[in-house]
Amino acid sequence: MKTRVLVTGAAGYIGQELVKRLLKEGFNVNVLLRSNRMPDSIEQRVMVFKGDILDKESIKRSMEFCDQVYHVAAYARPAAKDISDYYNINVQGTVNVLEAAKEQKVDRVVVTSTAGIFGPSSEKPMNEEMPRMVPFMNDYESSKFIMEEKIQDYVRKGMKVMIVNPPRVYGPGFDSDSNAVTKLIDQYLKGKWRIIPGNGEAIANYAFIDDVVEGHLLAMEKGTAGEKYIIGGENVTYNQLFDTIKNVSGKHFKLFKVSKFLILLLARLLNFLKLLASKPPVIPPKWVIKYLDNWALSNDKAIEKLGYKITPFATGVKKTISWIRDNKKDKPG
Repeated sequence: MKTRVLVTGAAGYIGQELVKRLLKEGFNVNVLLRSNRMPDSIEQRVMVFKGDILDKESIKRSMEFCDQVYHVAAYARPAAKDISDYYNINVQGTVNVLEAAKEQKVDRVVVTSTAGIFGPSSEKPMNEEMPRMVPFMNDYESSKFIMEEKIQDYVRKGMKVMIVNPPRVYGPGFDSDSNAVTKLIDQYLKGKWRIIPGNGEAIANYAFIDDVVEGHLLAMEKGTAGEKYIIGGENVTYNQLFDTIKNVSGKHFKLFKVSKFLILLLARLLNFLKLLASKPPVIPPKWVIKYLDNWALSNDKAIEKLGYKITPFATGVKKTISWIRDNKKDKPG
C-alpha cells in the first residue's frame, strides 16, 4: 500500500507544488487547511482536514494513518500587526505538529525552515555548520531559529525529523509572499520594475521551485534525523539577475541603481503612510537592509548526502518566463 502523508501549509507556494509532486508520485495525501477546499490548482485527490497548526485536535485528525509528515506551514510575511504571530505559528505550531507526530508514531517528518537563519555571508558562502555572526534581522528568522532548536528536543527523544532550508524560491506557481522573485520577474516583463537595489552587487541564492520540492522528498527519503539541508540554487548578484531576465526575455528596459539610503527612506515613508491607515507596514526597514546584504549559500551538503541537483539559473528563469507568459492574465506586451 502506498504511503499516506500529511502536508501542512498545502495552500502556500511550496506546499501546493509539493502536493502536486506527491500526487504525481502516487502518494496518498492528507492536507490540513483552514478551509474545506483545496486551491483550484490542486487535483481533488487529496483528503482535506479543516483546522490549523494551532489546533492540536485538528492536527491529530489530519495525521491519522500517516507514515510521513511534511510540515511546510509558516508565517512568512515581511510584516505582522502582532509580532507574536511569528512565534505562535512558527514555533508553537511546529511543536504542536511534532507532538501529534509523536503520539501517532509517524515514521519521518520533514520541516521547512529558511536559509535566512544562517545569516549573511562574507568571504565564503554559508553552510549548515557555520555559526551565525550577526543578530537576527527580523522576527521571522528569529522564530525559525527557535523552531529549529525545538525540533532538536524531539530528535533527542528518538523522532526522525529532518530540516530543509530553502533560500529565495522562484518559478511557476501560486502568487504569494514566498514567490516574490517570480512577482519581480513578472513586473519587469510588464515594464513596471525599474530599479536595482544598491550597486547591484549584493549576492543572494535563488532556488528553482522544482528543485526545492525535490529537496523535500530527498530529505524525507535519505535525510538523517536532526540534520539541516540547504536546498538552494545558484548564487547570483542583482546585476546578474536582471541581465539574465533581459537576455532570456529579450526585453531590455532601462534600470536605475537606487542607493541603500534612498531605499530605506522610501520604505520608512511607505510604512508611515500604512501606519496612518492602521495597516501593517509594506516592508520593515530591517527586511530592506537584509536584501542589501550578501546571502551566498553552499548546497554541497544536500548534493553530497541527498543527491540534490540544481537547475541552472538561466534555465529556471526561462521556464518561469514561459509560465508567466502562458498563465498570467495581464501578459507582458
